[in-house]
Amino acid sequence: MKNKFRALLVLGRVSNLPTVWTNCFAGWLLGGAANREHLPFLLAGATLLYEAGMFFNDAFDISFDRQHRPERPIPSGQVSIKSVWFLGCAFAVSGSAVLFLCGSGAGLLGLALLITIILYDFSHKKTMFAPLQMGICRWLLYLVAAAASAGITDYAIWAGLALGCYVIGLSYFARRESTLGFVGFWPLILIIVPVAISLKLNYRAERVDKLLLSLIFLLWTARSLRYALWGSEINIGRAVSGLLAGIVLVDWLAVAQVGKQYGFFFLGMLFLALLLQRVAPAT
Repeated sequence: MKNKFRALLVLGRVSNLPTVWTNCFAGWLLGGAANREHLPFLLAGATLLYEAGMFFNDAFDISFDRQHRPERPIPSGQVSIKSVWFLGCAFAVSGSAVLFLCGSGAGLLGLALLITIILYDFSHKKTMFAPLQMGICRWLLYLVAAAASAGITDYAIWAGLALGCYVIGLSYFARRESTLGFVGFWPLILIIVPVAISLKLNYRAERVDKLLLSLIFLLWTARSLRYALWGSEINIGRAVSGLLAGIVLVDWLAVAQVGKQYGFFFLGMLFLALLLQRVAPAT
């Protein structure tokens, strides 16, 4: 039972859940920080949709994993493919229903997010545009969160696009996790987009706050990328795990105007993401 429970944690890539929660919180703040009673439903619905996406991902990838990643829960026999499909569908239906409790706007955007997730899971091994699909998923989550608040704002749209660019960049590295050697530098442009957009959007924030948050983000990004771009050993997986946890810092940057008062929350979520990576790999 213990091994099966851990297999489900690995299957659901639970170490990335803190990044989903900070996406929701940042989007909700950028949407006006209204309707606090919607927050629990927003977090629950987003969590369920994320887990649906992770379960569908492994279900669709079963043939690939049997050949290239036999240690994954399904090909290793820890979890049956039938159970994965059942749980994935249950998460998808319940997550979509819960988001409608945040309003029709959030619910409809949640359906759009679910469709995008399923399209990604089905096609990501077959198309070069998979990183773009992943970025759109995270952008839509920002819009869902903003809609669950007072409504979608320009701040939420642009901050969500910044996050989408970051995710596209890190997804490029993730697709080369099994490749040793040189990795191109062009995704760096996308990965540092959040700094430029944050400095533009958060013009009312104190200059020291913006610069400090930007510095923290850049230092963490450099720490993560060193495993992919320089050093004696190339470890793409370790770089991607660091960048995935760094999504929390992207969200913190997005709300720099009010980020100081929520600093402990974002730092706590970063620590939790790293802690959970010891239990279940992020990729």
